[in-house]
Amino acid sequence: MIIEASTVLTPDVEYKPGWIEVKGKDIICVGSGEPPRPAEYSLEATVVPGFIDAHVHGGGGYSFTDQDAHAADHVAAIHLLHGTTSMMASLVTRPHEELVASVRRLSGKVLQGVIVGIHLEGPWLSVDHRGAHDPQFLKNPRIGDVMEILEAGAGAIRMVTLAPELEGSHEAIREIRDHGAVAAIGHTGASYDQTRAAIDAGARVGTHVFNGMRPIHHREPGPVGALLENSAVFCEVIADGVHLHPVAIRAVFNSPCKTVLVTDAMAAACASEGRYYLGGVAVDVQDGQARAVDSGSIAGSTLTLDAALRYAVKRAGIPLPLAVRSLTENPAAMLNLSHVGRIEAGKRADLVVLDPNLMVRAVMREGQWITSPAARQKMSAGRT
Repeated sequence: MIIEASTVLTPDVEYKPGWIEVKGKDIICVGSGEPPRPAEYSLEATVVPGFIDAHVHGGGGYSFTDQDAHAADHVAAIHLLHGTTSMMASLVTRPHEELVASVRRLSGKVLQGVIVGIHLEGPWLSVDHRGAHDPQFLKNPRIGDVMEILEAGAGAIRMVTLAPELEGSHEAIREIRDHGAVAAIGHTGASYDQTRAAIDAGARVGTHVFNGMRPIHHREPGPVGALLENSAVFCEVIADGVHLHPVAIRAVFNSPCKTVLVTDAMAAACASEGRYYLGGVAVDVQDGQARAVDSGSIAGSTLTLDAALRYAVKRAGIPLPLAVRSLTENPAAMLNLSHVGRIEAGKRADLVVLDPNLMVRAVMREGQWITSPAARQKMSAGRT
């Protein structure tokens, strides 16, 4: 099929108008102006690559830690309606045996294509910067434990977050890297120098930067200073109006690092408010905010990536091409996903159709339309 649109954002190039030719699951050609033959779909809208969420715990009332065999399918399906065509499954701190079992269960969902990988957020985190992680299961990384969990994933684990000041962290970072995953720095009280040393050891991601880490200080920049200044580092940003002020969001986008918008969504995303559990931690969700009952700490979000895009552009003032890159091309590069993240020949046909207010009108995944409720009457067939 050929899809023509008033704007196609690749995201490097903006075609106004532009067109995309899709065959099977893949994009085979992209161009500007009139398409080579009449289009099956003609859209007065902006078409961008499918969104990639590198950090998400749940949605639609389900979590990736749930024992329900279909929990991952439910989470992926609810976020798909909001433009997320590729999703990581993030696991919070739990006992070692439980994490191993969850990794083995979710590795099957990677093989099925439901998710693109697994993200371990814990248990190798700072107690002082734990956020909503259960402190009784936090510990230093022991190389035997790290290897067992990585091997349980059989290549499905793509990212591991740890605190680099913990004993054994550098050995763990090297083991994570040798297994083909990316090491991320988060939930940490590390100094600037400790963070720099972790980056030198191979860490390449800042997990939800600013949140869950030692604050920046003019005499001790801490992890934030070390992460933002490095062009080889990807920094996650939760743009929901709760986790970060717009000034902090702009600071990340304007820094040398590569920005990655994430949701850090928990089960209450696209679900009713009330009592939930993040791992074993009780969480109350009210007025769109998720907070741990025992500490009041922010416990993930109720965000979707389309809402993050709107907040970044409309509230933080981020130019649309940069914002789109932060939830498409950048996370693809961060996670080494070579088949998604851009609109170009040879990539998978994952597309999101946005109206002028950046609301999702329709979603395509693997060459098939997934139509959101808002798109049913607005997406019209073109010339035949």
